[in-house]
Amino acid sequence: MAANSTLLPPVLSSRWDGLSYSLIASFFECDKNGDMVQDKDGNPASPIVEAPLTESNLDASFNWQSAFESMSPESKAPMLFAMLQSGAIQPVIDALSASKVGSAVGGLLGSNAGQTSGNAVTSAQQQSGDFLKQFEGRTGITKLNSTQIFSGMPPVKIQLTLLFRAWQDPVSEVEDPLDQLLSWAFPQRLANDSLIANLIKAAQGEANPIEALLPSQSPKLIAFVYKNRKYAPMVIEQIGIPLSSPIDSNGNFVELLLPVTLGSLTAWDKDDWANTRY
Repeated sequence: MAANSTLLPPVLSSRWDGLSYSLIASFFECDKNGDMVQDKDGNPASPIVEAPLTESNLDASFNWQSAFESMSPESKAPMLFAMLQSGAIQPVIDALSASKVGSAVGGLLGSNAGQTSGNAVTSAQQQSGDFLKQFEGRTGITKLNSTQIFSGMPPVKIQLTLLFRAWQDPVSEVEDPLDQLLSWAFPQRLANDSLIANLIKAAQGEANPIEALLPSQSPKLIAFVYKNRKYAPMVIEQIGIPLSSPIDSNGNFVELLLPVTLGSLTAWDKDDWANTRY
């Protein structure tokens, strides 16, 4: 199918004669199963938007966590074990034993006794130093407490940049596709009245209870087709409109690079990815 094809009318797109259809992305309204929403005659319920992509990227994040990491002794006393592993605690021990213990004992027992005590302190320092060196370069991390477990994944994100440009009619080739994308992205309806007012009307029989409780309608789900893969159902999370883009004498955009962020409705498993290929 080529751009502006009559097989699936109507199609909102710029003219891309001669461009391979594999390089053109298609967007259409779908249901929660990813199937195209059709009218009673089997035609698309809303127009299809087509555009080539100047940039496209799919991001799938997978959350793996070390749930047993807190089992290591470092997590119980992190500062102490950090000083032991790095050897930074040795100067502290030396300073305390030499300046405090040695001088105190020497002052109490006299010079000769102080000298003997000093030798004992030096011996104790040596023993403590040998003992503390055993901790240097060692860690409590093992294969068990560093084992990662899968803790879920967020929906898949797709970053796109759509290109629209007008050869003949800026309205049908640029403005209309932009309006259609935005009509899918925005909520279909936001209620004007407050929730309390709606509930009062429902209690008085003036409104449907379900509509009173949930009076607004969420944005549409869409499908994204590109290079023999169909990603559906997706939601439009962001659209950035470069308002400084060139226009014609009537103020209509004649060229538009439109950044769009899509997100999958749910997280995916391997079957969801397999189903993206036609």
